[in-house]
Amino acid sequence: MIRAGIIGSTGYAGGELVRILTVHKDVEVVWYGSRSYIDKKYADVYQNMFQIVDAVCMDDNMDELADQVDVIFTATPQGLCASLVNEGILSKVKIIDLSADFRIKDVATYEKWYGLEHKSPQFIEEAVYGLCEINRADVKRARLVANPGCYTTCSILTAYPLAKEGMIDMSTLIIDAKSGTSGAGRGAKLPNLYCEVNENIKAYGVTTHRHTPEIEEQLGLAAGEKVLLNFTPHLIPMNRGILATEYAKLKKEVTYEEVKAVYDKYYTDEKFVRVLEKDVCPETKWVEGSNFADINFKIDERTGRIIMMGAIDNLVKGAAGQAVQNMNLMFGLKESEGLELVPMFP
Repeated sequence: MIRAGIIGSTGYAGGELVRILTVHKDVEVVWYGSRSYIDKKYADVYQNMFQIVDAVCMDDNMDELADQVDVIFTATPQGLCASLVNEGILSKVKIIDLSADFRIKDVATYEKWYGLEHKSPQFIEEAVYGLCEINRADVKRARLVANPGCYTTCSILTAYPLAKEGMIDMSTLIIDAKSGTSGAGRGAKLPNLYCEVNENIKAYGVTTHRHTPEIEEQLGLAAGEKVLLNFTPHLIPMNRGILATEYAKLKKEVTYEEVKAVYDKYYTDEKFVRVLEKDVCPETKWVEGSNFADINFKIDERTGRIIMMGAIDNLVKGAAGQAVQNMNLMFGLKESEGLELVPMFP
């Protein structure tokens, strides 16, 4: 059995990790870390775990934890993992960080967008960006994985094949994305109160959202060029799910069959990426509670643009599910182990 520890187990992503790992046949969670609930029973924080998890919450002592487990998940605010990790820890245990601390390769870019001094830049180059469908081979060899953000997972997977094949003008790429409120975390915040969110939709982080440089960097690597794009997120009144609608100018006239062949080239063998049938637009309800990413596209012959669409569950494929997918690869397990989650409907 793989012994796992979770730092930040009482946030939404941490709670989802617990839900998934509890039924993972090869994993035992032995450390439920939560700075806010030390010594409190985990099932008192999440009552859905009553008589399922019989453990109390512990602190975030990564040095002590590294001596007890094989893998550490850090589902924590930006900056914490970077402040705790060191060579001694990495020599003993694998780390999957769900924060942004090791996602962006340029330290200055990270510090600018997140407003933090990076505490362990020496590990940034080593860290593998854990988008399994793109970096699977590197993930298998990694001891430190940067689990991608939720918006970024959806945005990158949706456009990646066309960026990689050079079919779109990357300078024209615009991403309009919408997320359920769980993406903002479990902490109490005025903009996320029920009366603020219900019967409402709003854009936020316009031109400044922190996932922007992550998307630019990864799609830039795919396209082989520097990418600058407009990314605008929106908050909508539902619990979970992300829908990304992306627009770009095609470099030449193409048929549906030609574009579909490109998507099939990259995703036919990917269990968790489903390219939908022609004219079927992705919906968040179709992926809720699952590790799937549903993707499709529509060619606008009138404008010479292509509209790419993607949907994921932000807490599963956008966070905890993807983290478990990374863990499976790092330990040589079946990649889908623990993730055979049929989407919930309704």
